[in-house]
Amino acid sequence: MSGINTAKRSFWKIWYKPEIIPIYITVGGACGLAGWYLTRLARGPEVVWNRKKNPYPWQNIDQDTQVKLMTVNQKFDKIYSRDRL
Repeated sequence: MSGINTAKRSFWKIWYKPEIIPIYITVGGACGLAGWYLTRLARGPEVVWNRKKNPYPWQNIDQDTQVKLMTVNQKFDKIYSRDRL
């Protein structure tokens, strides 16, 4: 048991330093937001996952549907959502 405790203490001495905590938070947040954005891109209207079922999914989008990430001074009736990947 003392070997495990010694390993834990040496691990925490190496990896836990108060001055590094903001770097961990920043890198973790950046990785999380990058994953969210890649997921959002993969579910976009111009991405084709199944060519046999619907090879042109962007043609099924109505004129008043919001597909952009951010819109300024525009009003849309619907927001695009993909039913399935």
